Amino acid sequence: MSKILVWDLPVRLFHWLLVMLVVASIISVQIGGNAMQIHMLSGYTVLALVLFRILWGFFGSTHARFASFVRSPATALAYLGALRRNQASQHLGHNPAGAWSVLAMLIVLLVQACTGLFANDDIATEGPLAKLVSKALSDRITGIHHLNSKLLFALIGLHLSAVAFYVLGKHEDLVKPMITGFKEAVAGRSDAKQHPARIWLAALLLALCAGSVYLLLKTV
Repeated sequence: MSKILVWDLPVRLFHWLLVMLVVASIISVQIGGNAMQIHMLSGYTVLALVLFRILWGFFGSTHARFASFVRSPATALAYLGALRRNQASQHLGHNPAGAWSVLAMLIVLLVQACTGLFANDDIATEGPLAKLVSKALSDRITGIHHLNSKLLFALIGLHLSAVAFYVLGKHEDLVKPMITGFKEAVAGRSDAKQHPARIWLAALLLALCAGSVYLLLKTV
C-alpha cells in the first residue's frame, strides 16, 4: 500500500469553505434581522464557489474531473447493490453512487444561490435582483428558495449518513483524505495516476467566477 494524492488543494479548500458557508447561511437566516446581511454574503460566495467547482470539474486534477467519476445511473445502482452485498470495489475518488450525490449537491446549491438573488422575506430584506422582476414572481422564486432548502438539508443528511456508514461500517475514513488529500491505495493501480492540479489555473478560475458574481451584483 502507498499513499496517493487524490483530492487536490482546490477541491479540499472548496469543500471546507462550502461547509463553513452553508453553516453560516443556516445560522444567519435563523437569527434574521441584521444577520441576513451575512446570509446574503454567504450566498454570493457559495455561488462563486459552485461556479468554480463546475469549471474545476473540467480543468482540475484527475479525481476532480467529472469525467473521472461520473458514471451512468445503471452503474450507480449496480454499485449500491454490490455495496449491500458487501462486494463493492474500492474507488480512489468518488464512487459511482457518490458521484451522483456530488452532482445533486452542486445543482441544489446553484439553485439555492440563484433563487436567493431574486427572493424576499416580505419584511426588510430582498435579493439584489428582486427589483428586476415583479413582486409576484419574486414571491414564487422565494417559495422555490424555501422548498429547495429542504432538499439541501436532505442531501446534507444523506452525505453525513454516508460518511458515517463508511467510517463505522466499512472502516474507511473519508474525512481525513479531504483534509490531507491522501488515500492509501495499492501502488500501480490504473486510477492512481494523477494529472497534477495547476494552482495558478485554479486561482484564475476562482477569480473569474468571483469577478463575474461581483459584476452581476454591481450592475443592478
